[in-house]
Amino acid sequence: MSIAPNTKENRQLLQPARGTHDLLPTQARRFRHIEQTALDIFGCYGFGEIRTPIFEFTEIFSRNVGDSTDIVTKEMYTFDDRGGESLTLRPEGTAPVVRAYYSNGLKQDLPLKLAYVSTPMFRYERPQKGRMRQHHQVGAEIFGVASPLAEVELLSMAFRFLAAIGVGEGLYVQLNSLGDKVDRTHYREALLEYLRPYKNKLSEESQTRLERNPLRILDSKDQGDLQLVANAPKMAEYLSETSKQHFEAVKHGLDALGIRWEVNPNLVRGLDYYSHTVFEVHSDKLGAQSQVLSGGRYDGLIGQMGGDEVPAVGFGSGMERLEALMPELPALPSPIAIVAMGESARMAALKIAEVLRQNNHSVLLPLDEASFKSQFKKADKANAVWALILGDDEVQKGACGVKNMRTAEQLTMPLTEVPSFLAKQTA
Repeated sequence: MSIAPNTKENRQLLQPARGTHDLLPTQARRFRHIEQTALDIFGCYGFGEIRTPIFEFTEIFSRNVGDSTDIVTKEMYTFDDRGGESLTLRPEGTAPVVRAYYSNGLKQDLPLKLAYVSTPMFRYERPQKGRMRQHHQVGAEIFGVASPLAEVELLSMAFRFLAAIGVGEGLYVQLNSLGDKVDRTHYREALLEYLRPYKNKLSEESQTRLERNPLRILDSKDQGDLQLVANAPKMAEYLSETSKQHFEAVKHGLDALGIRWEVNPNLVRGLDYYSHTVFEVHSDKLGAQSQVLSGGRYDGLIGQMGGDEVPAVGFGSGMERLEALMPELPALPSPIAIVAMGESARMAALKIAEVLRQNNHSVLLPLDEASFKSQFKKADKANAVWALILGDDEVQKGACGVKNMRTAEQLTMPLTEVPSFLAKQTA
């Protein structure tokens, strides 16, 4: 294999693509902690894990996420395959899980609880801390439960999960109700009537959204838009009695569990499929970038995708964001280092290393020939507490040197006694 010249172009090719990153062992261990904690806690609530393909037919997102959303209009990675099919790398988690529910005939399993962890998502956006073009999400979905207690249980589970990974301080929920389809139709008409006279004062993006999806103007970050919508009609004024009762039941359920909440009348979330309750979990310890998890109810999505009308609710959270907020994990157990010199000693080292590993010890084994000094230096760098010292003379006697790297004390014992000795020292 030829080595490419060390040019600027070749050095650039050896970097990760913009908006992606490598998970090196320390960060990968933190991701694994998030994954396992999520699966353990979600399992207590009856959720099973689901893994969907990394790409779907483009219409799964363009028709169901919303053709006026930022995801569909600006952020999707879409391509035609060799058969002429339009495919899109997964930009969000809910639509693929709903598609999987429908295509795998899971109707007979209702009510159904599904969760995903470390699921790669792809969005073409400006990379920044905690937001990557390829990022990962953890999320959960409940199908077949219309009761507002589904939202309450889901948020309770989310709070437990966040607390378990060390991101639970100062949490509270921002809530809003988008009502049902009829409620939103009436509210949309009222909002349009209010906003149309101000069209030329809206930001360029909000002018585009005005006729297609005026509710999205409510969560605009433009200061001029914010001033205009401050006096706009509120969704709460257009909720039916049934929708009001549903929203009140969610709030009462959160109160019963001691979960802090506040109503945010401009919270609409960025996806078109939401109905009734939408929510964001924030921490008042994190300043401006306080959101750590979000979701809501989407009762009409399964029917919209071609299935029966099935109520559903779910949430998702970016793992890069969670990992950045997590405290340090406890240090890994120190390995046992083996320092061996000579061919017969290296063979004996292979054997004793396997015995120790079968007893669940981490073992640092020299694979290349190196001096005792070099091997001890590596053992010290690996923070080993115990080192086994093997030379050809020790092997002939069936013995082994055992050194405490902290105290420098050293003793000699039969190789056969080493596993039980170390088991007692590391218990």
